Amino acid sequence: MGDRPQDISSKAAPATSPGRLLSQPSLLVHRVMQETDLSVSQRLDWDTALVDLPLDDSAALTRARGLTEWLTSSYVSKSSATYDAGGLPDGPFVLVLDQPRAPDGTSDAPSDADMAELLVFAQTEILNAQVAILPCEGGYFSDLTDPRILMLSGDTNLYRVLEQATAVYTHCAGFGVDAILAGHRPRVFGRPWYGGLGLTQDENPNPYLTRQLTRAQLILAALLEGLSWTSDGTPIRLEEVLARLQARDRAHLEDSPGYVASNILPWKRRFLRQYIGGQHLDITDDPEKIAEAKAAGFRHVIWGHSESGDVRIEDGFLRSRGLGAALVRPMSLVFDDLGMYFDPKRASRLEQIISDRATLSLHEEDRISRLLSQIKELHLSKYNVGKTTPDLPSDLSDAPRILVAGQVEDDASLRHGADDITTNRALLLAARAAHPEACLIYKPHPDVEAGLRKGRVEDAETIADSVARHADPLDLIDACDRVWTMTSLIGFEALIRDTPVTCVGTPFYAGWGLTTDLGPVPARRAARPTLAGLAHATLIDYPRYFDPRTGAPLSPEEAVALLAQAPQGRSKLMQFGLAKLRQARAALLGLR
Repeated sequence: MGDRPQDISSKAAPATSPGRLLSQPSLLVHRVMQETDLSVSQRLDWDTALVDLPLDDSAALTRARGLTEWLTSSYVSKSSATYDAGGLPDGPFVLVLDQPRAPDGTSDAPSDADMAELLVFAQTEILNAQVAILPCEGGYFSDLTDPRILMLSGDTNLYRVLEQATAVYTHCAGFGVDAILAGHRPRVFGRPWYGGLGLTQDENPNPYLTRQLTRAQLILAALLEGLSWTSDGTPIRLEEVLARLQARDRAHLEDSPGYVASNILPWKRRFLRQYIGGQHLDITDDPEKIAEAKAAGFRHVIWGHSESGDVRIEDGFLRSRGLGAALVRPMSLVFDDLGMYFDPKRASRLEQIISDRATLSLHEEDRISRLLSQIKELHLSKYNVGKTTPDLPSDLSDAPRILVAGQVEDDASLRHGADDITTNRALLLAARAAHPEACLIYKPHPDVEAGLRKGRVEDAETIADSVARHADPLDLIDACDRVWTMTSLIGFEALIRDTPVTCVGTPFYAGWGLTTDLGPVPARRAARPTLAGLAHATLIDYPRYFDPRTGAPLSPEEAVALLAQAPQGRSKLMQFGLAKLRQARAALLGLR
């Protein structure tokens, strides 16, 4: 859909009609129109949206400012493949936005002479600045061969170019609004829908337009009030659109070099091919083949903690409905090119992200707040197993309740993240010593409860006041005043539900000033993020999410919604049988 220059003050002939989209108000709209499941339509004509609406609601304007930050920082482009802006001039340059030729007779359509004049201004107004043109299909400068002008690739990421451009020149290209959102005040030679509002330098201003808008008001009018966003016919928020596009772009960016994978159990290979094998994925443990693949530019990924490999893979923190030990496919994975989140003895990518999230932008605060509300409302945790909450001791009803989170004792997080206290029994004894009068509730790990992994405490009933077998861990968190853990993810799940946590080991969420830490804390963890910052890093930035049926990339919000609808992974009998078979085979192959 090409740009259509318009005079938005023409009340007799409005630029657009509700239900149709006759203009391209931003690159975001162009991108959405390329997606099979997303669509956008006009709800209000531009006259109404930009001229008549009050645009003074403070909450709506705060939302619009957040969306502006998100849109410009996510580098949305024409497709998921165009992330970088290569081949830019070394020194200062001005950007000229080409546009498709409009049909003959279109009002205010530029002539060849108009566009030539624009180009002269761009070449002469800023001393010593080179001119770069962003071309388009059917544009005015498609055949330009002037050696003094740099013709960018049509697939260049516009927002990355706008970051570096000194100035922007356009007649009435739709992407001119993106220049405004990126902080420019573009030099405009026609009368585009975004012109004449105080956000552009107008060579040919409309004398009838007197309203002055801020960038936030422009976003509010054009993208929020003026347009409707849908997914497969269902209305969605614009924030959901951005989250989905960001997930798809991230998948392409990270997976496009291709992978060679090793240490992958047979049952994991099929879903891994679906998740990250779209570009290229070889699975082999042969060192020579791995070396050949790396020499060809592929990244070496390895499952679990290892000194080798370019990237290490593990399950994410909102994993599935059902246990990994029962061969239930994960919905999220983490990819770490530095270390692994459960090993505090070396830096990890998650640790770095948490440090970077010491402060959050408007859209980041809003996004994680909504995601956490969704997770808590839907009662979601890592495995989403456990059905009951036990009756707690009535004779200790006035005592503080301490939840002690059991773990698999040969788990990697304990091997790497716990020093003095490394068994469930030792954790129980430490919690009892610290809280002799408390009501101690012990929750065994579900894999241990199922008899699949090491960690049973034979005398748990004599140390704890209650052993919550087969209980829902989230119900237990809600029922307790504090959680004690070595390195269990239950500690993080308690934190995001505002329950205090004591750590005797060093899980990824310890050491940031949000927990009571009895274990050693790396000096690297000097940042002091808020709980929202920790959660944003852990649930949005670090993991990737996938549709377990198709392997398609998902946004965190999509994954949460899918988890809420997903059935339990397998029957208890099948879970037990498959898990035992998997363990026996893994032990035979030396993979555990």
